[in-house]
Amino acid sequence: MKFTNGFWLMREGYSVTYALQTHRAEVLDAAGQSALAVIAATKRIKHRGDTLNAATLGLKIDSPAKDVLRVHLSHHTGGKPALKFEVTEALVETTASVDDEVATITSGALSARVSMGENWNLEFVANDKVIAHQRSRALGFVVDPEGNHHLMAQMSLGVGEQVYGLGERFTPFIKNGQTVDIWNEDGGTSSEQAYKNIPFYLTNAGYGVFINHTGRVSLEVGSEAVERVQFSAITQDLEYLVIYGPTPKDILDKYTALTGRPPLLPEWSFGLWLSTSFVTDYDEKTVQGFIDGMRERDIPLSVFHFDCFWMREFQWCDFEWDARTFPEPAAMLRRLKADGLRISLWINPYIGQASPLFEEGKQLGYLLRRNDGPGGTAGSVWQWDLWQAGNAIVDFTNPAACEWFKGKLRPLLEMGVDCFKTDFGERIPTDVVYFDGSDPEQMHNLYTQLYNQTVFDLLVEHSKDDAIVFARSATVGGQTMPVHWGGDNTSSFESMAESLRGGLSLGLSGFGYWSHDIGGFEGNPDAAVFKRWLAFGLLSSHSRLHGNESVRVPWAFDDEAVAVTRKFAKLKQLLMPYLLETSKEANVAGTPMMRAMLLEFAEDRTCWNLDQQYMFGSDLLVAPVFSAEGEVEFYLPAGEWTNFFSGKVVVGGRWIRENHGFDSIPLYVRQGSSLLTLVGSSLD
Repeated sequence: MKFTNGFWLMREGYSVTYALQTHRAEVLDAAGQSALAVIAATKRIKHRGDTLNAATLGLKIDSPAKDVLRVHLSHHTGGKPALKFEVTEALVETTASVDDEVATITSGALSARVSMGENWNLEFVANDKVIAHQRSRALGFVVDPEGNHHLMAQMSLGVGEQVYGLGERFTPFIKNGQTVDIWNEDGGTSSEQAYKNIPFYLTNAGYGVFINHTGRVSLEVGSEAVERVQFSAITQDLEYLVIYGPTPKDILDKYTALTGRPPLLPEWSFGLWLSTSFVTDYDEKTVQGFIDGMRERDIPLSVFHFDCFWMREFQWCDFEWDARTFPEPAAMLRRLKADGLRISLWINPYIGQASPLFEEGKQLGYLLRRNDGPGGTAGSVWQWDLWQAGNAIVDFTNPAACEWFKGKLRPLLEMGVDCFKTDFGERIPTDVVYFDGSDPEQMHNLYTQLYNQTVFDLLVEHSKDDAIVFARSATVGGQTMPVHWGGDNTSSFESMAESLRGGLSLGLSGFGYWSHDIGGFEGNPDAAVFKRWLAFGLLSSHSRLHGNESVRVPWAFDDEAVAVTRKFAKLKQLLMPYLLETSKEANVAGTPMMRAMLLEFAEDRTCWNLDQQYMFGSDLLVAPVFSAEGEVEFYLPAGEWTNFFSGKVVVGGRWIRENHGFDSIPLYVRQGSSLLTLVGSSLD
């Protein structure tokens, strides 16, 4: 959040205390790994008397992995430590030293240098070059008008330095100039809110920063001090990790080594998913009609998804089929799966008051409770009427509640369900008491991790390597439980473009797989939007036809939509060996399947800004068409590129303008790729 009034003054009611100079630094040695402990004075210390009535800031700098330095910043240390995300640590050789001029710690090619002089200066140095620094007024604590204590840090933002990532954000792709709150919200794709907030960013200056704090982290990306990225949280201790690349791929590799990498996924998950849509009327006859319609039109279908009304209204979630429309669900699933189709079911972590599970969860103590008991302890079940009447929320900090939740899903898997769409998980209140005593503010973002982990663990237990969820909310580490989709977009070209921005940002935040609702979720897309979106959606890592109040079967639009769906669904089948190989890069190095251009072409300055095209793996360039007329302009990096459909070879290093029919899209193969053998393949 913003604390200042311009560059010189504080906002009314705010006070700030900055680190002004290093008072003491010493080397700590533990288990063969060195660390630095630093005491930063917040006033000039010229003699012993100056140490009275003065706050200090403590810094511990160590290394959890090569080329990574972790800074733990603290003020008062007598309270409960802040919640942090799990980080996988490796034994790494570090060296540290202190002399009269500088205290230094080094891990791999990255060093942190703390000046021992009169002015505070913490620099991060790689290969003898300062890549980022925290100098005057860059570290401190702020007290706001309500008395809240914020720890604040600022990283330098150099000339031409651009910031990317911070989760699946639908605002401008480059985050410079933005204010970003790391706080999961159910805000759709057309706002500054996000379902998947990740307190990690990378820059084109060769490094990334991971703020390891589970609660609300506020970032001012050149939007308060324009030459800095500021991050702050209401806390007494704040941890952040500086990760040296130097390339964007290197940064993601090292970040996901710390926070987790996505698993390999079953081949069937990469095919086309078809949904009943959200609030449409349907029964087995309707579902069978959709599936038969796809088969009759020769459109390959991999997964059929039942959205919310497979359960009875007001009873979400009770995890029971609505007997009025699905009287024999087990037999129905056997019929649907006879030809190899997979089945997905919609669920969420909320329990409506009409659900039989509400009273059961209440009596067992498995639902979040208000702090209205004696002395602010757990009292009544937390409820509201938004979403479902009397809605309550499962408390996944309780291991018994996790097993209870799994127990409700397990019969569905035994019946023949293959995966779950784990919807929601963002609107998590802070006026609650958790079973394990967690701070509710620091649990807000972390809740989705516990929710998705519970479901994903069950799927692994049941189906091992076939485990997959289709999740909307996420936080750090969520990439280990794929797939995630982009949430509630609208049926417009603008929303199609914002969806792509969100997916590219998520890919730069450590997530290897991503999907979106083809045609848009809200509203009923016109045929042009739907057909353009089909090509984009079927050239995404995961592809789903899903809407809100209307279905997304292609024949609901026009005959050409059917032909476009068939062509691009078959194209994805043709590309399947390449996609499976590409997914291994996500699994091994955290490189997303759908890649912002800067990941593959970091040396090309033009690619730093591109957000209307992407690389699908290392060898395929995709430029979605965002207009009914078919005009599209895109950038081909240097080298030779081959048009996948025509076989025409084009020399890159320039912008290209083309016009495409609905059955086409700029799709170019990189020189030397094995995909060149597929160029011109018939997709009839």
